Amino acid sequence: MWIGGAITGLGGQLTIVAVMLHVFALTESTLAVSMVAVFGLVPMILAGLYGGMLADAVDRRVVALVAACITWGSTIALATIAWIGIETVWPLYLLTTINAAANTVVGTARQPIVPRLLPREPLPAAAAPGGSSAGLMVTTTRFQWTYTAGSVLHVAAFLGLWTLPAILPEGKRHRPGLRSLADGWKFLRVAPNIRIQFILDIVAMTFGQPIALFPAIGMLVLGGGPITVGALTASIAIGALASSVFSGRVGAARKHGLGIERAIKAYGLCIALFGAVLLLASFGWGAPGDVTEARPNIPLIALACLTLAAAGAADNISAIFRSTMVQAAVPDEMRGRLQGIFTIVVAGGPRLGALYAGALSTVAALWFPPLLGGLAIIGLCAVLVRLNPRFREYDALHPTP
Repeated sequence: MWIGGAITGLGGQLTIVAVMLHVFALTESTLAVSMVAVFGLVPMILAGLYGGMLADAVDRRVVALVAACITWGSTIALATIAWIGIETVWPLYLLTTINAAANTVVGTARQPIVPRLLPREPLPAAAAPGGSSAGLMVTTTRFQWTYTAGSVLHVAAFLGLWTLPAILPEGKRHRPGLRSLADGWKFLRVAPNIRIQFILDIVAMTFGQPIALFPAIGMLVLGGGPITVGALTASIAIGALASSVFSGRVGAARKHGLGIERAIKAYGLCIALFGAVLLLASFGWGAPGDVTEARPNIPLIALACLTLAAAGAADNISAIFRSTMVQAAVPDEMRGRLQGIFTIVVAGGPRLGALYAGALSTVAALWFPPLLGGLAIIGLCAVLVRLNPRFREYDALHPTP
């Protein structure tokens, strides 16, 4: 299942980068790029909530397979309109929205399966490889081939899911509906550790997701065009991969709440440093004269990639702790609904982040959103954890929601 998810993640990252570059090529607007994420926010939230209820009511394997088919179909449709040569933005918005909603349901159904396949002790190790499933450097502006490659790689999603047995939720089951949804929210109200980690991740993703700025950064600030955009995007994944490979000691840590706090503060620092690199670039450091696609600022591109790789590593460590906490502390009959909320937070936060970065960049320089956002993450994390001191004492050997 992990191998299938890893290969699919590579295809998904190809598609994400291609859509960003495609929209920027059509509009030359950072705000338009950020709207790719914003338009999908509400459908993704609804899909996460309903998908979570389905995962707590019926066979989780079937839910994941059906949603994976929809995700695959939307990716094929993106490739089709690129090959046809449609040069309007709204089909890209529509198809990426469908893709995001379906992919949310896939994640909502897949993650509650993991604790049913493994005992509690190796759950952190099972969560660690997830960070390596994203990122390929896109070095071509041929959107048709990029979308097509994403479509082909997405076939791997069925590899692990198809071979699983039926995974029915344990305990009491409710039909999807308002009562089921209300029960999930009631559980969250009495689960302070789960609740605060959701809030912390929303803060980190809202103020620390500069991906929507990458096309403009590659064209206007650092130079190099699509190659720089691909390098910046891949750096996040490379950092996540490195932290996954060397995450053995993470599984031995017991204070998961403390680990989340430290990882999110480190993430904020790395994003602020990325903004500082862009600030240096705006003053012309690292390259004489104006940067262009053919004349990139190589030293600062390397430094920017380093800060983003560190950010990816910190975010992945946080994700390992957060995912393990949800899987270990939440009872199986509630895992689908709580995973639905978790997926909304993980996938919805970056969409709010895209809106924050895109909107702020229209009235300020491109370096300002990540610099301000990184500092805001550090400050808000410190305040939120101080207001919830028991979060730091969460013990993985005695998981309590």
